Amino acid sequence: MVREAVAEAGLDPQSVDVREIDTQFSAEREGFVGSPTIRIDGADLQPPPEGEPPGLTCRVYLRRDGSVSPLPDPADLRDALAAAAVG
Repeated sequence: MVREAVAEAGLDPQSVDVREIDTQFSAEREGFVGSPTIRIDGADLQPPPEGEPPGLTCRVYLRRDGSVSPLPDPADLRDALAAAAVG
């Protein structure tokens, strides 16, 4: 999903850095609040609520239509990539 969106934005899909977070220590060190976490230029695509603890959990995303999903809204990803390409 991410590499495809990166390519569609005219960016290099090979620039996507995939990291495996497999310990609580790593989750805390990275500020990882669940999988999948997608960051663009270090900023979380959909920042978690304040105080969300790091951990090895599954993430829930709120989509633009109000539904919840294990993946972010593709439109949010496209918008964030477009903003990053301009910036």
